Amino acid sequence: MRLFLVRHGQTHANVARQLDTAVPGLDLTDEGRAQAHALAERLGGEDLGAIYTSDLVRTQQTAAPLAAELGLEMVVLPGLREIQAGDWEMSTEWQPYVDVLVKWREDPFHAIPGGESGAEFLARYDAAIARIVSDGHESALAVSHGAAMRVWCAASLGLPGSFFDDRRVDNTHVVTLEGDPDAGWRLLAWGDEPITHG
Repeated sequence: MRLFLVRHGQTHANVARQLDTAVPGLDLTDEGRAQAHALAERLGGEDLGAIYTSDLVRTQQTAAPLAAELGLEMVVLPGLREIQAGDWEMSTEWQPYVDVLVKWREDPFHAIPGGESGAEFLARYDAAIARIVSDGHESALAVSHGAAMRVWCAASLGLPGSFFDDRRVDNTHVVTLEGDPDAGWRLLAWGDEPITHG
């Protein structure tokens, strides 16, 4: 299947540089709402079978204009939520959080204090992706979160970590994938950048 993974629009926590990962999370800003409408214009021509979001309100607010345009109901999958910051929730000091995510490449069982390990995150994100695939659509869209998308893609696509280190995941950034959990996933585009394989 073709899967569009989309980061949510700008939130008040993004502006304040806060680690906002708990449910329900902060709302989109006016800029974020404008980004959501621009996303609907950009992807409104896609033949999407379904739209999925995490259980954080910002993903649902991001998906709502596109869902309305296509006449689709949003399906909420808690497994798509952001990597939980635990004891660092709403902190403006990001580096310890980022350091743990990088450490997961070698030690997926290391846990964020008060949060989840890499293995726990990947298990619940993989389960959410498997649910999307099992619904049987040829094409679907899932609105998720920047760190979650980056870590899952790094673990699932077999590309070097440096590929993801050098690429941004801005608000309403779209990652286009093709495949399934059994055959594996192939990256078709990182935002506007087409990815060619070997």
